[in-house]
Amino acid sequence: MRNVVLSFVIILAVVFLGYKLFSNKNLDTKNVPVLQETSGAGNNLASSTESSNANQTTIINNVNKKSNMITIDTNYGKIVFETYNADAPKTVENFVTLANKGYYNGVIFHRVIKGFMIQGGDPTGTGAGGPGYQFADELNPNTSSYKAGYKKGVVAMANSGPDTNGSQFFIMTEDYPLPNSYTIFGKVVSGQDVVDAIANVKTGANDKPESPVIMKTVSVQ
Repeated sequence: MRNVVLSFVIILAVVFLGYKLFSNKNLDTKNVPVLQETSGAGNNLASSTESSNANQTTIINNVNKKSNMITIDTNYGKIVFETYNADAPKTVENFVTLANKGYYNGVIFHRVIKGFMIQGGDPTGTGAGGPGYQFADELNPNTSSYKAGYKKGVVAMANSGPDTNGSQFFIMTEDYPLPNSYTIFGKVVSGQDVVDAIANVKTGANDKPESPVIMKTVSVQ
């Protein structure tokens, strides 16, 4: 009986934390941090799937390389991750396109939760910003990244529901049994110690670091 109760408590904790981090539905946004992509920086979420799908035309869907190497040069050091072009071609192309435009340069990691993940990619630094469009999830149960799940070092897209990807992403700092709702598009190959250092910074309201953790540049190879 004790084991059953303990398992139930663990399941509830996992569901609550995942919901807290990746949704704002039915929550008091004054007290609970909100991770959401918007139709434009500081604007409300796109109101319909139709408008979201129309905005997907801005994404180039052809990725010719097997993988890209992304270097995030932060004020804590460099993080390098390899992209999963075959598993998430649209997501990789979106990230690469934004990075090549300098979109992420100077952007902060605005949410840090020790033992879980670090999150960035919102130019407003609030967790409510985005590039002005949304695109569909790439959640294929047959891919190796989907099967592996959200392991330490995994890089995935943040969202506020199905098909609401934009520019925000997160890097796992530990293995975590999240639901398969967030497109995985890469994994850290160098600089996990930098990720860990960022994960240990002092945070304040809404899990925001008290001292800015800045992506000085994000480059693509």
